Amino acid sequence: MSITSDLELTGMQKVSDAVAETLRQMREYAQPGMNTAELDAFGGKLLTAFGAKSAPRETYGFPGWTCISLNHEIAHGIPSSNKIMQEGDLVNIDVSAELNGFWSDNGGSFVLGKDVKGHLALVEASKKILNLAISQIKGGVKIAEIGKLIEKEAAKKGYRVIRNLVGHGVGRSLHEEPTEIPNYYDRTLKTRFRKNTTVAIETFISTGAGYAKDAGDGWTFITGDSSYVAQHEHTILVTEQEALILTAANGI
Repeated sequence: MSITSDLELTGMQKVSDAVAETLRQMREYAQPGMNTAELDAFGGKLLTAFGAKSAPRETYGFPGWTCISLNHEIAHGIPSSNKIMQEGDLVNIDVSAELNGFWSDNGGSFVLGKDVKGHLALVEASKKILNLAISQIKGGVKIAEIGKLIEKEAAKKGYRVIRNLVGHGVGRSLHEEPTEIPNYYDRTLKTRFRKNTTVAIETFISTGAGYAKDAGDGWTFITGDSSYVAQHEHTILVTEQEALILTAANGI
């Protein structure tokens, strides 16, 4: 989306605050022994209180308010009463919503409780790489160069990136131009970030897998090789200087 007025910027900030605060509170609410359907229902109440609608529900008919993925699941996990979260699990919550015609998308992986399974280093790497990438985004910067940076920084830390899940434009719908903001260097990608546009920047940092696989339920992506992936995502406004992180309230 191209921001052309203060009214549009206010609209994007309001929906971004709604998804960011929902994500933050869901992360705090989660606890060992809770199932992901309970956590999702809590998130649904928060979105409703903001007057917001679940973006994956509205756009794709997703069977939940939010996407909640556990351990070897990478993204788009379906909330379920059969999925019980345990101490030390790698949990990912992705919250996206529509409010008054504006759409925003954010997400984050975290370790539930104590880091008894050793996932914290992966989570911290994903967050740091995302924030580093955002710090380099300005109008005119090649999208491919940001993918190159993410891939390079992941490799420095001994990780890989997931190549078939990408960031994207967002604003007047959940997915807009640019349709692909990869985590890796694609030399054929010549497009550049444009000033005053809103985009969702994501990291998918992996301990092993390079591609996400379909779990067979029509929604969930998994690693398929028992590796783990941490994902973090912010919706930002591209400017001539430092990008404005619209979903900063999520605490990532």
